[in-house]
Amino acid sequence: MQTETRQPLLKISGLEKRFELDKGYLETLKFRKGRIVSERREVHAVNGVSLAVERGEALCIVGESGCGKSTVARLVAGLLKPSAGQIHYDGQRTDNLSRKALAPVRKKMQMIFQNPYASLNPRMTIQQALEEPVRFHNPRLSRAELKDQVAEVMRSVGVDPSWGYRYPHEFSGGQRQRIAIARSLTVDPEFVIADEPISALDVSIQAQVLNLMLKAKAVRGLTYLFITHDLSVVQHFGTRVAVLYLGSLCELADTATLFSAPKHPYTKALLSAVPQLSDERPNHIRLKGEIPTPINLPKGCPFQSRCAYATSRCSAERPEAIPQSDGSLVACHAVEEGRLD
Repeated sequence: MQTETRQPLLKISGLEKRFELDKGYLETLKFRKGRIVSERREVHAVNGVSLAVERGEALCIVGESGCGKSTVARLVAGLLKPSAGQIHYDGQRTDNLSRKALAPVRKKMQMIFQNPYASLNPRMTIQQALEEPVRFHNPRLSRAELKDQVAEVMRSVGVDPSWGYRYPHEFSGGQRQRIAIARSLTVDPEFVIADEPISALDVSIQAQVLNLMLKAKAVRGLTYLFITHDLSVVQHFGTRVAVLYLGSLCELADTATLFSAPKHPYTKALLSAVPQLSDERPNHIRLKGEIPTPINLPKGCPFQSRCAYATSRCSAERPEAIPQSDGSLVACHAVEEGRLD
């Protein structure tokens, strides 16, 4: 008897996103070796990323600024169209859907943005901001049902319903982010994309917002795609971690596995930079070399110019993500060949 394998809630395959720098014809004209040539430049923001998000988990995507984390989030949310690759949500391909056809999917998939000061319309009261998505996705709700649903969600995130007639500028950053979380929950989603939701908040408020999101996950059965650059947050919040570098996947592993036994040289460097109150912490790894530009990507491994283990193969051949004995995926020739210490 064959057991039925459960498909992931979200699956992205070979995802790529390129942004054109030269729009008009005159911008494409460049002076090269004494002659004028036509050349279109592109920013390679995401390069062949493949991931799967299981139901009920919190998959964290980490990496330094400019590695493509937020671009992946916006591609999944349908705010950007991929240059190549596919996105499947609950078995349905979504990257090729029209805006109208995507509406039912967007009801199940909501997004929390990084800046709570910019994500709320300053001309709308909190009540109006929270009612708008509910009214759009549930036009048959009566006025009383609409108010009751919004009030219930506001209470669940620690926001007093009586605040509904105030404007965003009357609240602190932490209160605004709670309101933004409430807005994402008003349509009862099953999948939430959180794009650095606490990076603009004071440290004292960050833990409150994280705990609120964990509570919503437990109570509502949410699945998270959590974008962050703060590895201490990942250790507290994530079930699995994907490490990106220059738009490419370096390592994917369970949170406990990644922190206890990192394999990719870039992951090791990232973890060595996390402050720890311990005398047994490893020495900080200082990366040397030039950071490649996403306009002109290196031919082989994107991390080769900063890696102490790079060889000629790393310069010529792009590494593939290979499964490891502990269930993690690592895209590194040195790991594959057993050349690391």
